[in-house]
Amino acid sequence: MKPHDLKSMSVEELWSLHELVVSVLASKISAEKARLEQRLRELGQSTADSAKKVSHARRPYPQVFPKYSNPAKPSETWAGRGKKPRWLTAQLKSGKQIDDFRIQPSSDRTRRGAAQGSGRPNKKTVRRRSA
Repeated sequence: MKPHDLKSMSVEELWSLHELVVSVLASKISAEKARLEQRLRELGQSTADSAKKVSHARRPYPQVFPKYSNPAKPSETWAGRGKKPRWLTAQLKSGKQIDDFRIQPSSDRTRRGAAQGSGRPNKKTVRRRSA
């Protein structure tokens, strides 16, 4: 590339140089644009494939058994999680205790709970004497 003395060039020479620069820039821009669009297509396919593999489903949670029951309507129960139901809130405001509504575990559930324990006390409940 030869250096140009722009001040000594005529208007026609400057204009032809301008047209040359514009055409070279246009071809380089279109080539770069095509290269980038191809790269985006490649990335779009890989992200679409990986997006299909990712599931947005909620993870499975264990079933939570109800702990409290409405004595007036035994089908109305509450597991003790989340906001208290209206029937329980009304009963508590009237002076009753929450333990009055506790569902008593059935005998087979208490047996399972006892069978699961090892019979040893929990480490947190054991106090060690300092020597």
